[in-house]
This record gives sequence, C-alpha cells and structure tokens, in this order.
Amino acid sequence: MAQSYKVAVIGAGMAGLVTARELRREGHQVTVFEKGQRVGGTWLYNPQVESDLLGLDPNREIVHTSLYRSLRVNLPRHVMGFLDYPFVKKEGGDSRSFPGHAEVLRFLEDFARDFGLMELIRFGHEVVGLERVDEVSHEWVIESRTRGMESRWEFKEHAFEAVIVCNGKNTEPNIAEFPGRDAWPGLQMHSHNYRTPEQFKNKIVVLIGNGPSAYDILKDIYPLARQVHQAIRGPDFQLKKLKNHDNAWQHSMIECAHKDGKVVFQDGSIVDADVIIHCTGYKYHFPFLKSNGIITVDNKRVGPLYKHVFPPSLAPWLSFVGLPYLCILSFNTVNRSLHDQTLPVLVIELQGKWVAKVLSGKVELPTEEEMAYSVQELYSQMEKTGWPKHHTHKLHPDKFDYETWLVAQLDITPPERWKQIMLMSVIKIASDYGDNYRDEWNVDKWIQEIDSSNNKSIDVE
Repeated sequence: MAQSYKVAVIGAGMAGLVTARELRREGHQVTVFEKGQRVGGTWLYNPQVESDLLGLDPNREIVHTSLYRSLRVNLPRHVMGFLDYPFVKKEGGDSRSFPGHAEVLRFLEDFARDFGLMELIRFGHEVVGLERVDEVSHEWVIESRTRGMESRWEFKEHAFEAVIVCNGKNTEPNIAEFPGRDAWPGLQMHSHNYRTPEQFKNKIVVLIGNGPSAYDILKDIYPLARQVHQAIRGPDFQLKKLKNHDNAWQHSMIECAHKDGKVVFQDGSIVDADVIIHCTGYKYHFPFLKSNGIITVDNKRVGPLYKHVFPPSLAPWLSFVGLPYLCILSFNTVNRSLHDQTLPVLVIELQGKWVAKVLSGKVELPTEEEMAYSVQELYSQMEKTGWPKHHTHKLHPDKFDYETWLVAQLDITPPERWKQIMLMSVIKIASDYGDNYRDEWNVDKWIQEIDSSNNKSIDVE
C-alpha cells in the first residue's frame, strides 16, 4: 500500500506546480506556499523593480520575477510542455512557436486550473523559516508571514512531514566585481531589475555578460542608446564592433571604473559611461532554510545533494526540484558564441515525479551512505576534469543522461526522440537563420520532416 504524507511545497512556479500535481497523484496531502497572489513564479511579469537595483541590500523588498517586457522564449513551445500536458497553441493567445512570456504564464495558469491545484495553494504566504524539529518523526516546521490588518506582518507556523523546495533560481543577483565599482557615480543595475529600454535613450551603456539576458537587453536598448558596450569575460577577447550594430561594441572584461565616470576595459579601451548593467546571472538562495550547516550554498553549488535533489542525511523528507539547468540555449549570431542556460522543463517534471514516488514508497532510494558516496564521486570527477564548482548543477556534457536515469528510476516511457533532437538542433538552426530564427524557423514543418525520416534527417552535431 502506498504511503501518504503531509507535504509542503515552497513556490507556485513551474517546478512547484508540477511537483504538487505529482504529489497529489501519489495520494499525499499537499500544501503549496506562494509569496505572490498568482501562480507562475518567474513567469509572472511585474513592471516594478527593487529599490536597490543591484540587489545588494538584504533588507530590500524582493521582486521575484526577472522578466523584461520584450522577453520571448528561445526554445520552441513544443519542448516546453509536460509529458501529458503539451504547451499547445490556444485561441486568443500568442500562437508563435516561440511565444512571449505572457503565453507561458497562461500555460501555467491553465495547468493549475485543469489539475485542481489552486485549492492547494496558500497565496500571499511567504516562507521565512524552515527547520526540522524532530529527527525521529521527521517533522518540519515552516514559518510563514502574511500581510494582516494595516499591512502588518502576521507570522504562523505549520508542521509537515516532508518539504520540497521549489523557489526558483533567478531572483538573487550575482554581481560582477571590479575595482572602483562602488565609487563609480553612474547608474548601476542588475538585469533582474531591467524591464524596458526607454530609460536608456541617448545613454552610453555598458553591459556585463554574454548570456541570454545580455544579448536580449543589448537588442532591446541599442536602437535608443547612444552607445552600447558589452564586456565579456575571456583572456583573449579583443575589442570589435558588432556586426549590423552601428553603435555597439564588444570588449574584454572591465579592468576598473573611476569616480569621473570612465570605465576601463582589459583591452585598453575607455568609455565615459552613464549606465552599467550587470547581466551576470544569479545565486541559489534559500534564506529561510535552517539546516545547521547540513545544506550549504558554495559558489553556486547546493550540497550535498544526491542527483541534484535529495540531501543524503535528510532524504527523503527534504528535497529540491528545479536546480539543474541545460547548456544548449541558442547560438548568438551577433558574437558567434553559445548562450549557456535554458529551462529544463522535462527535468523539472521528472524530478517532481521522482520525489513523489519516493515519498509514496514506490521508488526506493539508496542508503544514506551510498547517496553520500555518489555525491562525493561527482565532486571528485568534477575536480579531476577541471569542471568548475559553480557548474555543479549544469547538465553538461551528458545533457540527456540525467533524464534517461530519471526515466529509468520511474519506469515510464521515455519522451519522443524528436524532442531531444530539437533541443540539440536549436543551436544549428539559430546559426543558419540568424537573429530572426524564432520567426523564420518553421518548427511544425521541421517536426514533420523528423517524423517522416525516422528521426534521422537532421545532423545535430
């Protein structure tokens, strides 16, 4: 007989919603804590930004989402749905294969409604404390706060037998370090607080970073800005003007910044800038978790975690869903480089299924010792191969091995082969079509060709 537990899920974004559904399917009693008033997590666009635009003030009022107004997905919707709930085009919505963020939010809202998840969610409940209070009964206490009368905080405690952390990974900014940063007089902000380009009209802007947000923001602001200068980390990078961008240049990383407003790059070039935007990624952040040092976050490594999910000494009563990311986003045709992060929707769903079935007793975990050994083996292998610690949760180079392993644990039918081929093909397609690949690539026709050729027609190398 399957076991049933009282389980809490922290966060009602994509990871929290699909995990809650899987827990409920396994017969668990599920409560989802969500700080906001709607589902969607990072996909819930908010035009408001934080009072500290760099995100350094720990006492600032946190804005969860990092969405900018113009954001579109850069993977086809065909690989962004769940196994039994595809991300299909709907009447009155954004019908593009690469829709805007509002369509993703609509997909998640429909998912929550169609599976009756709304009744499980406590909206307006921010988790501020999570602690195990009894090792024998594996009881956990969650402390939440809500806005009460006259907007005063009201605090409550809730007891659970298991907790799954699904609070996302794109909220706590990672800031670039360089001499003179704190004394530089211009406007500095993190891409977390970027929304629209209008404020950069006639400004000289420096963007730090070479990932998806840096590329999107560069495209957003260069028609309005006087100049845009992109600083890219790399020892051999040389100053160059961007192709098809009359007012944009790429530089090596910032060497230093001065009180007179000048920004000096490692390639020797100097600009008198008005704005510096840090497009430098995010930190894993669990300020509510009180684990007595059992769980640590060290240089973007959350650990120790067995297969990115279970802390060996606390399993299965504490788990994390949604930490890994893939490294096959798209080919940047402006600077001929690869973006390195994308949303692993299938991974999130498989992790949620795994946690739910482990708790119900249908899937068995290894012993604590075996899980701990597996974690140390991963760390040792990373060290031997020179894979940096901050890439611990990056699913590379064996992008699909982890999914295959989870599918085997769950004993379910693997996803269609064309989905893997599509993920790998995005890089090549983006390179072939250029900046407008999202509009020019006929994805539906491509899938038909793949099906008719038995999944062998596209060279994805």
